[in-house]
Amino acid sequence: MTSGTQSLYRKELAAMVRLAVPVALAELGWMLQGVVDVIMVGRLGPVAIGAVALGNALYYAPSLFGLGLLLGLDTVIARSYGERNFDACHRWLAQGVYIALAVSPLLMLLLFGISGIAAKLGVSPELVAPAAGYLRVLLWGTLPLLLYAALRRYLQAVGQVRVITLTFVFANLTNWGANYVLINGKLGFPAMGVRGSALSTVLSRLLMAAMLLGFAWAHERRRGHPLFAHWAAPHLRHLRELLRLGMPSAVQLLLEVGAFAVATVMAGHISADALAAHQIALNYAAMAYMVPLGISSAAAVSVGHALGAADPAKARRAGLLALGLGIGFMVCAAAVFFSIPHALTLVYTNDVRIAALVRPLLVLAGLFAIFDAVQIILTGALRGMGLTRVPMFANFVGYWLVGLPVGMVLAFHGLVRHRTAFSPYGVLGIWAGLTIALVLIACMLCAYWNSRSRRLILRGVAKPQLHNEVAAQ
Repeated sequence: MTSGTQSLYRKELAAMVRLAVPVALAELGWMLQGVVDVIMVGRLGPVAIGAVALGNALYYAPSLFGLGLLLGLDTVIARSYGERNFDACHRWLAQGVYIALAVSPLLMLLLFGISGIAAKLGVSPELVAPAAGYLRVLLWGTLPLLLYAALRRYLQAVGQVRVITLTFVFANLTNWGANYVLINGKLGFPAMGVRGSALSTVLSRLLMAAMLLGFAWAHERRRGHPLFAHWAAPHLRHLRELLRLGMPSAVQLLLEVGAFAVATVMAGHISADALAAHQIALNYAAMAYMVPLGISSAAAVSVGHALGAADPAKARRAGLLALGLGIGFMVCAAAVFFSIPHALTLVYTNDVRIAALVRPLLVLAGLFAIFDAVQIILTGALRGMGLTRVPMFANFVGYWLVGLPVGMVLAFHGLVRHRTAFSPYGVLGIWAGLTIALVLIACMLCAYWNSRSRRLILRGVAKPQLHNEVAAQ
């Protein structure tokens, strides 16, 4: 590698880090919001903790689907920004807002219906009423959440990422303060218990949406491109394009979340200790996952910028740099999982039996975390190219056709030994299946990314051809 090439890579890596770090911090802030809710209701007792956990679990999948529908904004706004077509950036944001406005009432109705059938889900009867009450307040934050998502995608794509982190800092402080006031009935407010925690989350999401709107308006005003000067009306072709890109991403998110939900249910069928160990290891894996998830968004934006500027070689470099950054972080996370599993377990429990189960799970978590980083970062890079269907199919094949069936066999039946004896592996078998799934998904996406990015370079793609490349996926 020549000194000029090294300098180019260093420059582009620095730009990737500047983009990825604030977004990764925002992802961690998003996770922290739920942690704060559980901590703040903890003093009300186990029923309150269970109600908040159940309410959030029921809210998660429908809201995640709505957020996934807006992921196509990464592609189109980053591409337009790379072309220096700022008016097009505004028009795409407007279409994202219209999708949020249209989808939110449907999701709210769905969530209201889910809250009404909580009693039929087989949960403890004492959890039903508080969980339903929590969910019926929380659902009012759906529109602010989707508006926040659209504005966040816009600001990321135009390079304004620090304000996203700043917004999450204020939102978490607001959530903490409002939780204290509304749960316990301080400053003259009535004590609302778990409903107060839900209302606090709604208020923090309103703040997030309002702050990002203010930042977007101020940024565009400074650049001389007022955000609302020529606000676009709904445009059917643009809406269809966003949904074409976003629908596979939304389904992919549901496939991934659903796979881990099924794995959790399987762990629960083994024993309470197995479920506890599974949840502890999964919490650490999820925490580490937030960083490559942020890098994935940075990859989508960087690839989109490069393709908008008709520079496919730079787009490929952006994907590879993001991949190297994510793998590097996950290798460090894996080293922590491998080296101090006992200390990590003690954060959650002193139970010797659970600790014995957690240790091998953390070893597997370290292995699958690396492949998890590969698959999520390449999913982002491919989204920057406008290619969202293949990651969806890869997740379906990896998790649902291979990983979960293999995990079920290993967990409850084990491998045949000496042609007759079976040895079930319990929760370790479930995690082995998840690891196999992630290895398979990562390999499929690596091959696809390598093929598509090389093809773009060989063809010397120009701007008009980019749309055809996307349509041909």
